[in-house]
Amino acid sequence: MTIQYQDSNTRMSQVTIHNGTVYLAGQVPADASADMRGQTEQVLARIDQLLAQAGTSKENLLSAQIWVSSMVEFDQMNLAWDAWVVPGRPPVRAAIEAKLAKPEWKVEIMVVAALPGA
Repeated sequence: MTIQYQDSNTRMSQVTIHNGTVYLAGQVPADASADMRGQTEQVLARIDQLLAQAGTSKENLLSAQIWVSSMVEFDQMNLAWDAWVVPGRPPVRAAIEAKLAKPEWKVEIMVVAALPGA
């Protein structure tokens, strides 16, 4: 059994790959001064980078978990999500309101994707 760990520190990895599946850690915005849509766009761009580093892309998404700090801004998150997700290939998804680790963060997203050809 081979498991690959990428972008790891003593606490966690940003990417884990096992048996043809890529698991990403929850991603948060780098610039927390942005609004919900802006923070979501940042997170999705980071997800694109990590998926590419792992050898896959959003075209191969299997699932997504989304945490938002306030459902009042849920529509703004969805605007960014809908513009990003591949048409006809949306993953299964859950989204909930939650208190995030830093109060300035409005969104955190965690995804799982398949490796093509695996």
